[in-house]
Amino acid sequence: MIPDRPSVSVPKDLSEQVAAALAEDIRGGDLTAALISPEKTGRATVITREAAIVCGLPYVESAFRQVDSRVTFEWQVSEGDAVKPDQLLFRVDGPARALLTAERTALNFLQLLSGTATAAHAYAALLAGTHCRLLDTRKTIPGLRTAQKYAVLVGGGHNHRMGLFDGILIKENHIAAAGSIAFAVAAAKRRAGKVPVEVEVENLRQLQEALDAAADIALLDNFSLESMREGVALNAAAARPLKLEASGGITTESIRAIAQTGVDFISVGSITKHVRAVDLSMRFEWRA
Repeated sequence: MIPDRPSVSVPKDLSEQVAAALAEDIRGGDLTAALISPEKTGRATVITREAAIVCGLPYVESAFRQVDSRVTFEWQVSEGDAVKPDQLLFRVDGPARALLTAERTALNFLQLLSGTATAAHAYAALLAGTHCRLLDTRKTIPGLRTAQKYAVLVGGGHNHRMGLFDGILIKENHIAAAGSIAFAVAAAKRRAGKVPVEVEVENLRQLQEALDAAADIALLDNFSLESMREGVALNAAAARPLKLEASGGITTESIRAIAQTGVDFISVGSITKHVRAVDLSMRFEWRA
């Protein structure tokens, strides 16, 4: 398992997401699996073709069991485990029709979420020894936000806001529409309640405006390392320092140096937006 990670709760909408994925694949029925005798049973094994952080076990179980509750599993790994190429992940046993029908949906979830967790882990591991934390963004695959944000947690990252409904991030266009950072933050403070107010800033002058407006978090958008250091110093000298988040063009090559400037958070959209599915293989054995 990923070291020092608390257990991660599965999303409340997991079952509904899996049901929707099965529905778009099966609709009125699996026409090909229907060619197989309903009495025929078998077993399938799933291995990984590459190193990865495994994520999506609850989605796999839900996919098979929503098709047929008689399916059983023998897991050889746990959620969040680091695995090597050709490592056995699990065996699944049950009616042949169910195994064939649920196969693609189950693997789709496992491949995508393992890819997301693997990407998150690659970045999060580079922050070891700093106080900085990796955050995800809203740049997720439509319909799979909670699943991908769950995978980020499994991979060692942290979630930013889930959506527009549970956090305030005042960006360039909001500032322009409101008239200024001060006006935008004041309006947010009147409506936010206990929700932190974050402001995206593009230079040190705007950071000072965010400080003066008593925002809670400033997002340093595409700052150079030198400007970031200056921003951290400016913030530290303020009577009421903000939390600082760095964002924009972050790579595995740059993230460590950015963390060492003293920012509190680094957000990386690519871990959910540019995710590459992990290569898995499923092999079947049928009983007579």
